[in-house]
Amino acid sequence: MDKPHNAILNQAQRIRNDEFYTQYADIQSEMNAYLDFDPDVFRDKTVLLPCDDLEGSNFTKFFAQNFELFGLKKLISTSYAVESKQYKKGYQPTLFETRSPLFDSDKTRTNGKIFTLTRVEAERTNINALKWDYLDGDGDFRSPEVTALRDEADIIVTNPPFSLFRAFLAWIIEGKKTFSIIGNINALTYREVFPLITSNKIWLGPSISSGDREFIIPEGIVDFERFTGIIRQNEKGENIYFQKVVGVRWFTNIEHGKRHQPLSLMTMADNVKFSKHKEIKGIGYRKYDNYDALEVPFTDAIPSDYDGAMGVPISFLDKYNPEQFEIIGATESEGRGFSNGLWHEESKTPQPLIDNNRIFKRIFIRYKGK
Repeated sequence: MDKPHNAILNQAQRIRNDEFYTQYADIQSEMNAYLDFDPDVFRDKTVLLPCDDLEGSNFTKFFAQNFELFGLKKLISTSYAVESKQYKKGYQPTLFETRSPLFDSDKTRTNGKIFTLTRVEAERTNINALKWDYLDGDGDFRSPEVTALRDEADIIVTNPPFSLFRAFLAWIIEGKKTFSIIGNINALTYREVFPLITSNKIWLGPSISSGDREFIIPEGIVDFERFTGIIRQNEKGENIYFQKVVGVRWFTNIEHGKRHQPLSLMTMADNVKFSKHKEIKGIGYRKYDNYDALEVPFTDAIPSDYDGAMGVPISFLDKYNPEQFEIIGATESEGRGFSNGLWHEESKTPQPLIDNNRIFKRIFIRYKGK
């Protein structure tokens, strides 16, 4: 049962199964990294958590429990109506909702919900009895209703639907908001995303830089015949379903200390002598057939004394320091014109080539000021 399903993200994009819930510890690690860099990052701010599940959301729990500690001004969380989701089976309103005088047996399926917490409520209200209501609409983030909440907020934090990542990021950028959201690393080279990376308008968060993360899947949408994840029991003996998703990252425009740590690198000669990578040690570096750049297959193999353009894996952005490097572009396979003149168009092959062998997509960088 404890088996990673590497294709799960692509499957989510195909069939629009976006019900992956983030674990509390993953949220805590990322937010604490921002607080380590700036202890007042959330102080006097209104935080919006769209695309959430009010009763089961770890985003809502985390920010509600830390409301006073962080000095928040207001917390807003919204959910998406079950009837508007691709998967509707197994839905049951929670006791939290059914025991409330606001409960409506029709609206529980057709309307989104909104949860709010203010300083007065945080001081006077039990954390388990927070203020909520039904939205007028289904809670779609693109609706005028939720967009108005976006405009009210200072910071947006969430795990948006994987299949709607492009649209969700555009919605945030349009609102000119500070944010931290979860997405797949391959989104870095989307046509809508990469220019924001190269212009240092967004970057990767510090807490996830390799491997995968486990997300919680609601029992009601688990396909037990195909489920390849992990089943664990909580303290009540209830089954909790986890699915590993590879290549997950936080996308953000919130400053953090890791972003300003320079990479300590060896010279080209020392890499050839001492590199731990067999592709480099005793062999050296090659230039692409169809790009004016040096192939560097590993971030830690970037030579400290090379002044020209270098092609590096997209995972380089986990350690990208904008004071040390500048991003020139990416391979043309990611979009026409992305290489900023490095591509030999006459090759007619947008993927990078060495000895006519195709290399995986690359980001092109060079040292700043060289």
